[in-house]
Amino acid sequence: MFSEIASAFSGKLLPYTPYPNISDRAAWEALDPEWKKETILLGQSFLGFEWPYLSASDFLEFFRTGNRVHFEDKMFSKRHALNALILAECVENQGRFLPAVIDGIFSICDENAWNLPAHNSYERDCPQLPLPDLSDPVLDLFACETGAVLATASYLLSPVLDDFSPFLTKRIRYELERRIFIPYQKRHFWWMGDGISPMNNWTIWCTQNVLLSAFLTDTDDSLRHFIFHKACQSTDFFLSEYGQDGCCDEGAQYYRHAGLCLFLVLSICDSVTGGAFRQLFSDEKIRNIASYIYRVHVADQYYINFADCSPIAGRCSAREYLFAKLTDQENMMRFAAKDCLAGQKNALLLPTENNLFYRLLSGFTAAELKAFDCSCTCPAPNLFYPSVGLFAIRDERLFLAVKAGDNADSHNHNDVGSFTVYKDGLPVFIDIGVESYTKKTFSPQRYEIWTMQSAWHNLPSFDGVMQKDGEHYHAADVSYSLEDSSISMDIAPAYPSGSPVASYRRRARLYKEEKIHITDTFSFRDDMPHQVVLSLITYEKPKIISELSERQEISIPSAADGKDPARLFLSGGRVAAIEEIPITDARLAIAWKHPIYRILITPLPDSRQFDLEIR
Repeated sequence: MFSEIASAFSGKLLPYTPYPNISDRAAWEALDPEWKKETILLGQSFLGFEWPYLSASDFLEFFRTGNRVHFEDKMFSKRHALNALILAECVENQGRFLPAVIDGIFSICDENAWNLPAHNSYERDCPQLPLPDLSDPVLDLFACETGAVLATASYLLSPVLDDFSPFLTKRIRYELERRIFIPYQKRHFWWMGDGISPMNNWTIWCTQNVLLSAFLTDTDDSLRHFIFHKACQSTDFFLSEYGQDGCCDEGAQYYRHAGLCLFLVLSICDSVTGGAFRQLFSDEKIRNIASYIYRVHVADQYYINFADCSPIAGRCSAREYLFAKLTDQENMMRFAAKDCLAGQKNALLLPTENNLFYRLLSGFTAAELKAFDCSCTCPAPNLFYPSVGLFAIRDERLFLAVKAGDNADSHNHNDVGSFTVYKDGLPVFIDIGVESYTKKTFSPQRYEIWTMQSAWHNLPSFDGVMQKDGEHYHAADVSYSLEDSSISMDIAPAYPSGSPVASYRRRARLYKEEKIHITDTFSFRDDMPHQVVLSLITYEKPKIISELSERQEISIPSAADGKDPARLFLSGGRVAAIEEIPITDARLAIAWKHPIYRILITPLPDSRQFDLEIR
C-alpha cells in the first residue's frame, strides 16, 4: 500500500512545513486566545525548572529491581518542561523563556541514552543490558520520540536560536545524526518489520517520529529518500497486522500510539509528495482504523478495555479530530471534538504529553475544534470486529462487550470469552486492566501477574486450571447477530490440556431496554467430580439481597451513591465468596478509585449451567 505508492513516486520530496515557526507572528497571534494564555502560564510554571541528571544508578534501577517508573518520571518531566517552554516562547516571542529552553535542549542532548532502560536491548524479547552503549544507540519508542521533540524544537525556534548561537541547532542536528539517522540506516531493529515477525504500535510510533526527525530538520535529499522509503515499508508491515475491520488488538489506549501515529505518517507522506498518498484517505481499512476509538467508546471517560488497556483510555485530542477529518467521518469528528472539550480546562495544552509536535498540532487546531458543531453527537454503532473477536452492543441504559478471539493479542491477557457490563454509563462488571509496568510485565513470567490471569476476568476455572496464553488458546464456534444483539462461543479451547472441561458455551444477549442475559453451559471429559469456580469482577461492592431455592439476587451499585443499582439474578449456581481487592497500584488507581470485588460462584449440585440475568 504505502511502499507501492512510494515506489511509483518519481518526484522530488518537498519540504515539510506543516505549521509556521516563531518568525510568522501573524500566524501565532491568530491562535485561540485561551490556548495562548494557558500556554504562557504553563511555560511560566517551568521557569526555574531544575533539569534532573539521569545517572548510571538511575538507569541501573530497572536492571536491579525491575522498577521502571522512577527513571521514566525523571526523563519524561524534562520533555514536559521543554515542550511547555518552547511553545510559551513561540506565543510570547520576547526571549523570556529562551534561557530555560537552551538549558533543556542541552540537558536532553547530554543524556547518555534516549531509550528507556526497559528497552535497552538490540533483539526482540531478549534480556535488557544494564547500561547503554553510547557508540551504538538503541532506537526504541522514546529515543525516536526524543528525536522528534528536538527536531520540532529546531523547526520552531531555529531563527532565534541561530541569532543567539548557530551551535544550538548544529548540536541538535549532530545528536539526531548519531542517535537517530545512523542507527536507522545501519541497524535493523525488530519494529522496522521483515514481513514475517508480528508488529505492534512500536512500528508506526517509531516510524512517525523518525519521519518527523528527518523532515523537520535540514537533512539532505538522499537521507530523506532513504527514510521515506523505509518508513513506507515499515508502515505496510504495521498495516498487515490489522484486519480489514481496523480493530486495534492492543486496545483503546494503544490506539493513541498506533492508529493516530498512522494518521501522522500518512499526513507527512502525502505532504512531502505533493498529494501522492491522497487516495489512501478513502481506503476502507484506514478509515476503519481511524474510527476504532469512536466505535469502542462506552460513555464519558470509559472505553471497552481488554489486554493491558485501561477502561479510562484518555480523552480525545486534536489528532483524533484531524484523523476523522482526513478520512471524511463527520460523526467521529463530532465525537472527538466533544470528548476533547469535555476534559480539563487546559486539555488542549496536552501538559503531560512527551511529543512536542502533538502539542503544536493541538494549538493550531484549537480554534477549529472549539468552533466545530458537536451538539448532535451520535453514540457509536453496535459492532463485531472479526479480526479480534470483539463484540459490543448497547441500548439507552445497558452496555455489553464480549471478547472472543484468542490469547495471542499484543499486550495480551488471558481473557477469551470475558465480558464487561455498564449501566447508565458506569461500570458494573469490569476488566481490571494492568498494574504499572515492571521488568516482569514483559518477561516469561508475565502470566504470573494476577491481572493477566483468566481467574481475574469474568471467566471460569476448572480444578484451579485457568486459561493459557498463545494463539492456540482461543474461542471456537463463534456466532453473533447484531440484529438479535447476541453472541455465542465455546471457550473450552482457551484452556490447556490439563483442564477437565470438554465444552464451555457462553451465550450473551442484550434484550433492548430490559436486561442482559448470559448463559454458560459446560461439560467435562470424564464423569469425575470437578471443581468449577466462575469469577465475576465488579467495581462496586455486591450484596446478596435475596435467596430463593434456585435463584439468588445480588445488588451491584453502578455508582458509589448506590442509586439504581444493577441487579444480578443467578441460577444454576451459588455465591461461594465475595472478595474485596484493594487497589494499591498507581496505574490501576487511575480507573479504580476504591477497592474492587470478585464474586466467586460455584455450581449447584448436578448443575452444568450458570444463568446470569443482569438488569
